[in-house]
Amino acid sequence: MRIPRIYYPHTLAAETQIELESDAVNHIANVLRLKAGHPIVLFNGDGNEYSAELADVAKRKVVVSVDAKLSISVESPLSIHLGQGISRGDRMDFVLQKSVELGVTKITPLITERCGVKLSDDRWQKKHDQWQKIIQGACEQCGRNVLPELAEPVTLQQWLGQSTNQLRLTLHPRAEQTIKNLAVPTEGVRLLIGPEGGFSDQELYQTEEAGFQTVRMGPRVLRTETAALAAISALQSQFGDL
Repeated sequence: MRIPRIYYPHTLAAETQIELESDAVNHIANVLRLKAGHPIVLFNGDGNEYSAELADVAKRKVVVSVDAKLSISVESPLSIHLGQGISRGDRMDFVLQKSVELGVTKITPLITERCGVKLSDDRWQKKHDQWQKIIQGACEQCGRNVLPELAEPVTLQQWLGQSTNQLRLTLHPRAEQTIKNLAVPTEGVRLLIGPEGGFSDQELYQTEEAGFQTVRMGPRVLRTETAALAAISALQSQFGDL
């Protein structure tokens, strides 16, 4: 029997009843077509998950009985803050989803010189909400009970100016070192990935001035979405839990 995991953005407690949010109602009642009595798992980002059972299922309302709180963590010991140059189409969505599955801790979408996405403030907010739902869905799928933080989109210059003790890395196919050569990043990693078309020469200079080291993922030039996921996977394999 499949037991779905559902994100619930409010307080959860054992031996209580709650009503699911509209998106979860549609998924449970109209997509999965589950009936009362079916077990589910809830989580709200507090690091725990909650065993529960569907108490009442209607087309527009689903009531859930919460049974118990379970302390289950699948978080990586390696903290990774991904600074991802914003790309067009579904590439950004893909990177967000898969990087969550691979265990990133925080994601900041970056507006760069070659960013192909130009939006008004209102549309940036809608895009941010869309990305947040992708992160929630990825956590539902992969079993994470802590949602990675999604920062508001900022310019590359703003992000580079933020204070950090993390190991700062960006990719370059002609870099001299690889991830295997790095010392253990005790404060975690701040990983910078460029957009489609890469960084301009000025931006590359700015990353160097901000203390970012270049590492290579082999001699080939990778697409933005490939670069992010390959680097995260290599970091998790070397220093995390893969």
